[in-house]
Amino acid sequence: MSQHDKQSLQQSLQVGVIGLGAMGMGTATALLKQGFNVTGCDISAGARDAFAAAGGQGVATPAELAHCHIVLVVVVNGAQVEQVLFGEQGVVSHLARGSLIIQCATVAPSQAKQLGERVAAEGLLLLDAPISGGAAKAKSGELSVMASGATEAFTYAEAVLNAMAAKVYRLGDAPGVGSSMKLVNQLLAGVHIATAAEAMALGIRMGLDPEVIYDVITHSAGNSWMFENRVPHILSGDYTPLSAVDIFVKDLNIVHQTGRELALATPVASSALQQFTAASGAGFGREDDSAVIKVYQRLSGIALPEAANDAQGAE
Repeated sequence: MSQHDKQSLQQSLQVGVIGLGAMGMGTATALLKQGFNVTGCDISAGARDAFAAAGGQGVATPAELAHCHIVLVVVVNGAQVEQVLFGEQGVVSHLARGSLIIQCATVAPSQAKQLGERVAAEGLLLLDAPISGGAAKAKSGELSVMASGATEAFTYAEAVLNAMAAKVYRLGDAPGVGSSMKLVNQLLAGVHIATAAEAMALGIRMGLDPEVIYDVITHSAGNSWMFENRVPHILSGDYTPLSAVDIFVKDLNIVHQTGRELALATPVASSALQQFTAASGAGFGREDDSAVIKVYQRLSGIALPEAANDAQGAE
């Protein structure tokens, strides 16, 4: 396809993005930069206004995306996916037959399979396509997409996927496989964040300088992507939620439930789940997921970098 043909295709496609949080906003703006006509949907007027300021259009309900050929669902959980697709103002009943839904939220593989069947019954295509990479990569169009679905769905989605992702993994020909792979990713991500917090708490309790811990570990075998990415939030005391504690309460619960369905024990993931659940219960659920370290602060009295100190935990 020539560059001119590519541009013509992108300009003719109407793309909707449901959910203008950190990941959805980043993805929607990346598509805008690539020349797509993008309409963002969010219940938050502030999010809609921010997207409009970036050059997009904003609507309050999924039903208002009836004109779209392709709709991305970038919401928080399975209940929200159900609501935006099949609820009273859901988009499914308003789309033209043959339209495509790219489902990017982290849901149980069993739910992804059911969504595929229900969407197909309405004459629509569904790509099970969870995303990973964080808000910065969403904005730059460099996400990883773990996708499964029919060949027709991949063909229709190709231009959009190429615009939003650095790597698209084509994992299977039916919904469910993509969500299975995302669950493996979330198990590792959640465990690595909880482990990073525990390691930092241990080092601080032993009297080590937090900045020095970070420098040494990021140049040693114990490093992980999550340690390198999340510990700076702890060091700066900035718990602005790019990915919140409650996200991992949700995702690790899906890991736990799926393990039970498969008669597979997941004790390490379950331990991480307990730490995130404790952080959420202590009031940190909407803070950045690195705030799981505040559980250790409350239990042991360690002093986190000053701006991050929780007043109750420091007493």
